[in-house]
Order: sequence, then structure tokens, then C-alpha cells
Amino acid sequence: MFERNVSGKNASEKNVSRGKWKSVVLAFLLVCLLGTGAWSAPIKIAFVVPSTRDDMAWSQAMYEGIVAVQKKLGEANLELSISERLGNPVDAAAAIRQYASQGYDIIIAHGTQYQSLLNDIAPDFPETSFAYGTGYATNHPNIFAYDPQAQEGAYLGGMIAGLMTKSGVIGLVGPVEAGDAIKYNKGFEMGVKAVNDKAVVRTAYTGSFNDLVGAGDIAKTAIKGGADFLSGSSQQSVGAVKAAAETEGVYWIATDLNMKDIAPKTVLAAQVYRFEIVVQEMIDSREKGVLGGRAIPLTFGNGYIEMQVNLPLPPDVAEKVEKAKADIASGALKIEID
Repeated sequence: MFERNVSGKNASEKNVSRGKWKSVVLAFLLVCLLGTGAWSAPIKIAFVVPSTRDDMAWSQAMYEGIVAVQKKLGEANLELSISERLGNPVDAAAAIRQYASQGYDIIIAHGTQYQSLLNDIAPDFPETSFAYGTGYATNHPNIFAYDPQAQEGAYLGGMIAGLMTKSGVIGLVGPVEAGDAIKYNKGFEMGVKAVNDKAVVRTAYTGSFNDLVGAGDIAKTAIKGGADFLSGSSQQSVGAVKAAAETEGVYWIATDLNMKDIAPKTVLAAQVYRFEIVVQEMIDSREKGVLGGRAIPLTFGNGYIEMQVNLPLPPDVAEKVEKAKADIASGALKIEID
């Protein structure tokens, strides 16, 4: 009887011991899983744009950047929602507030026109990160601004046009005379004049970011006036590219992303923004507890801008452009816009 009691006690102690070890092991596994982020909730990003995700220009450049990060992290770890054609400030503000109320981590309002909206909304949602571009002002600690130095790639594009033009006439198709468009157009003209002070650069604005027909009309007018090289920024530039493609011997220098798929024989080169790095930087900042309060520049120096050449350049032109790009990246050549 005594032996049976002792035997039962030992069995009980063994069971308790096994239970304790199971608890320790489970706790250890939990710590490991939490440490690797395997059990953490996916990051939720909302994307608000004035045009569409496939506009072959400004909006698509950012959309592709977000998707690239999503593929890297895995769709289960990055949830993406998109609201398109929100050029109207009232509609855009409603969408941004709704996303913030639903607990989205980062809301990217992809346009300078959204800056004032974010300044009004951000204080109401201090745990949400908001972002806009092109811009550098961050009036609240949970607002990121991303600021492509558009004049850098524009300068190189202007050099290509200035060195290769046969007519000596170059056209610029602008949206509105402000913000990123000014930086791009001024930088482009500076590049032309740096290598060809006799070339004539003619600039016209549609007054809108989305006027594809108007941009096409400006391009056609420039071509009739002798322009054999054209460039311009914003979503509407698709209309200008298509117009340029109708005339043999006319070339387009693109920006935001590479537009070669629209007109492979016309889009000679492109300044490309690497928005995937910008998005990843915002995600990394949040993980460190920094929800905003700073501007993220895109430059050749930090690798956030690339110059992609689609058609062969004459060797002397390619050499000069590469030298200028290296000088811009190193800071030896500064493209300063007043």
C-alpha cells in the first residue's frame, strides 16, 4: 500500500514536471515567433490618387512601388486598398478619413494637392502615418513628405535633347506652372542650354494634370513648329507621347516611370522614381516608432532616381550624360532651381 502511494506520487510529479516543460517550450516558441514578426498583424496601406493606378505616369509609378514592396514582404503581410480618380478635395478627404478610421497604418495621398488635407486630418489620427508628394513640408509628426528632385533627371534629359536635336527646337508640355512641373521643366531647359545654347525651348501648360487631349494638342503644335524632341510631366503626358509617336523622327524624354511601352520607337529615355524604396523606408520608420515628421528626398545621390535609356545614344552623348549623372550624384554638379 505504501509502495503504491509512493508510486502514484512519483507519477504525479512526473506529470507536473512534463506540464511545466511544455509551458516553457510553448513560451519560448511564442517569443521566437513574435520576435520574427510571424504572428504580427499585416501592415495596412491605403493609396489615394487623383488619376488611376495604370495611368502610365505619376500614379502608376507609386502603385508599382507599393506592389513591389508587397511582393517582397508577401501579400499576407501587406494589405493594400486603393481609391482612384479622387482629384476632388472633398471626396479625397472623405476617403482619407475613412481609411484612418478603419485603422490603416499608412495612407499615401499621392499628390501635392493633398498636402492641406493631410494637415487637417493628421492630428485627429496620431497613430496613423500619412504621406504625400511632391513636397517637403511635414507640419505634423505623423506626416511623411517625399520629394523627387525632378530637375536632376530632367537636366540629363535636356542634355540628350540639346545634343541630339536636328531642328534646334524642343517642346515642353506642362500640366500646371507649379511644384514638381516647374522643377522638371526648369531642370530640362538648363540641361538643353548647358550643351546647346542656340536651341529654342518652347514651354506650354494645359492647366491640368489630367488633360490628355490638351497635352496632345500642345505636342502637335510644337511638332508643327519644328520640335523634334519633346518632354513633360504628370499623367497627361501620355496624350503628348501618343501625339509624338505619330511623327517619325520625333522623340520623347519621359519622367516618373519609363513610358516605352506606349511608344517604343519614340520614348528615347526616362527618369524613373524608385518609389518602392520610399515605401519601404516609411514602413521601416514606423517599426522604429517614427510615424512621420520628415521629408524623404529622391535623388541620384541616394539611388532613389534612375535614368533609363531605351534607344542607343551616340557614344559622345552617352559619355557626356553619364559624366553629368555621376557629378550630380556626387554633388559636384548641383541643379538648383530658383
